[in-house]
Amino acid sequence: MTTSTPPLPLPPLPASAALFLDFDGTLVAIAERPQDVRVPGWLVPTLHLLEQRQGGALALVSGRPISQLDAFLNPLRLMAAGAHGAERRGVSGQIERRLADPPAGVAALALALAADHAGLLFESKPSGFSLHYRARPDLESMCRDALLAAVAAEPGADAEWGFLHGHCVFELKQRSVSKGTALRAFLAEPMFAGRLPIFVGDDVTDEDGIAAAQAAGGFGVRIGSGPSQAAYRLADTDAVAAWLMAATPDTRFRSRIRPND
Repeated sequence: MTTSTPPLPLPPLPASAALFLDFDGTLVAIAERPQDVRVPGWLVPTLHLLEQRQGGALALVSGRPISQLDAFLNPLRLMAAGAHGAERRGVSGQIERRLADPPAGVAALALALAADHAGLLFESKPSGFSLHYRARPDLESMCRDALLAAVAAEPGADAEWGFLHGHCVFELKQRSVSKGTALRAFLAEPMFAGRLPIFVGDDVTDEDGIAAAQAAGGFGVRIGSGPSQAAYRLADTDAVAAWLMAATPDTRFRSRIRPND
């Protein structure tokens, strides 16, 4: 059960940790459209240094496809889980995928909603989709009710598919995958095994990852407001930047990688 997190001071990032980071709303500020996010200048060099400091035990765990994460963070190719765990690139460097086509009627309805209502944005993803309503918050209830009804109308769909209600977005994903299943898969790999798992995320869609980290003896960090089971909280992406950069005070190598400004 999620609760309001007490204001505990977040300790420094241990070098012995296995660090799992959400992307949107955690490392980069949320944009009105997913393609419009801006990668801050500190991010690529700091992730490069953190990967070295953590002995490679650093992974992105995002609702975005891995291909988008790679494009935003080029030339870095970090270990990552994308599409809420439907795809994962571990130590081998190969991407493992657990893909399935979303129910056709549900996807068709979401596409029709986006076509019929200015400001709604349909985003296809590996094994699912997102319907963004950031530009039309007045349509939240309409979108929710229509999407839930569409899933209920597809025989057997509710057992295999579910919606995550994130920051101004409804995301359809397989129930068998989550940010929690992705974190547990990483912890089974030798590079991550035996380390303190820390999951950092900003949304209800990150709570599975936070729960998995804390069940494995680590802790979660929730960014921003809202109920959470996380042991710690940071205010915003600027606070995340300060916390991560404090763990990488040696800036000699920052100029070797150019961020995507």
